[in-house]
Amino acid sequence: MDKGQHASRRAFLSQTGKFTAACAVIGMAGSRAQAAAVTASGPAGEAGATNLTDRHYYLVDVRLEEGFEREGETVIATRTGLYTLEIKDGKIAALHSQGATLADNLPRYQAHGQLMLPAMRDMHIHLDKTFYGGPWQAPRPRQGKTIMDMIALEEKLLPKLLPTSQQRAEGLIALLQSKGSTVARSHCNIDPVSGLKSLEHLQRALENHRSDFSCEIVAFPQHGLLHSKVEPLMREAMGMGVSYVGGLDPTNVDGAMEKSLDTMFQIALDTGKGVDIHLHETSPAGVAAINHMIGTVEKNAALKGKVTISHAFALTTLSPQALAETAARMAAQKITIASTVPIGSLMMPLPQLNEKGVFVMTGTDSVIDHWSPFGSGDMLEKANLYAQLYRGSDEFHLSRSLAIATGGVLPLDDKGERAWPKAGDDAAFSLVNASCSAEAVARMPARTATFRDGRMVYGSVGQA
Repeated sequence: MDKGQHASRRAFLSQTGKFTAACAVIGMAGSRAQAAAVTASGPAGEAGATNLTDRHYYLVDVRLEEGFEREGETVIATRTGLYTLEIKDGKIAALHSQGATLADNLPRYQAHGQLMLPAMRDMHIHLDKTFYGGPWQAPRPRQGKTIMDMIALEEKLLPKLLPTSQQRAEGLIALLQSKGSTVARSHCNIDPVSGLKSLEHLQRALENHRSDFSCEIVAFPQHGLLHSKVEPLMREAMGMGVSYVGGLDPTNVDGAMEKSLDTMFQIALDTGKGVDIHLHETSPAGVAAINHMIGTVEKNAALKGKVTISHAFALTTLSPQALAETAARMAAQKITIASTVPIGSLMMPLPQLNEKGVFVMTGTDSVIDHWSPFGSGDMLEKANLYAQLYRGSDEFHLSRSLAIATGGVLPLDDKGERAWPKAGDDAAFSLVNASCSAEAVARMPARTATFRDGRMVYGSVGQA
């Protein structure tokens, strides 16, 4: 690592420390101030740029992966090189090797040899209800509490959260951008307490970030689709730009598995939307729900490729043969699994699902709310967790684990040939102080700059 990289990292850590101290003093008084603070951090160099809006420019000295180094059949290292990216109108127009002749009339920015990683994707988060951006508040004790108890608690909390829900959502967006994520899928409460107000506030927050963040919305009946009698509200939400119909534990919450799921799917079929359901149930009823959903998609071609099962903890209870059969059926219907890569007694069979062709993605779920205080908003952390739980600590499997954080985009394919970036790709990426993606997954370095559509939406780069 050269002196510029060391200086950049020290500057980033210094800025982060100042921000943390400031938050302690002001009590996290506002997420807009917080967003401004994180935007100012990043690699600071002597002539740093924190506002890069050029439509055509060069980004010099970007570290890209070129191939694997092997000892026999074993991958022991990753070979990288420095390149100049030519970025034009939101795309990577060209990759220029080091020393290539560059046009004199284009602005130049300096990456200082930092590694370029694909954009991260947080595909399961609740941007609409969070304690983030406010004073510290730990969740109430969960021991002995059922999901219905938690729903009752939420009914009391929502009126207190709604007045600031837009600002807090924007604070979470800024956090995700600081972690390299510019794409998300957010579940949004549709319930008798908040009605459609949570959705309206979330949409205003997303509109303010239309140019630097993209997000699909799932209409989520958190208090039960049938239990809270919100089918009319759900249908109304479908006409407000929502992409997915949500659902929740059809047996434990709604008490009628088939009726709950059939109602959810019917809304989707009637409106041409997708489905993304929270399924936490680990009892035989959870397995029955998964089979019912697969069967429904098998009977309705319009749903193929448009269904996500979030959490899907019931899969942990299946025998290897039953899991293989279920995964094969899911893959055939292009049903996706969204997992937070949980740790603890539930060991999700994510590699087995992948091996059968099931697309697996990950997300934050919660940064901090009345359910959990442990979220970081960092998809690279999820890749690290995945590597620890499933893939091993070697160079090859560390690098493969990055896929769960990026929607399957990897710098090198399994043979070690460059798959990303290529000319014509979207200019959506982050920069980190790491020698390769395996190191990035293992060590989780800070993102020093995040780009979307060629625009820097977080951090800073050098002014070449």
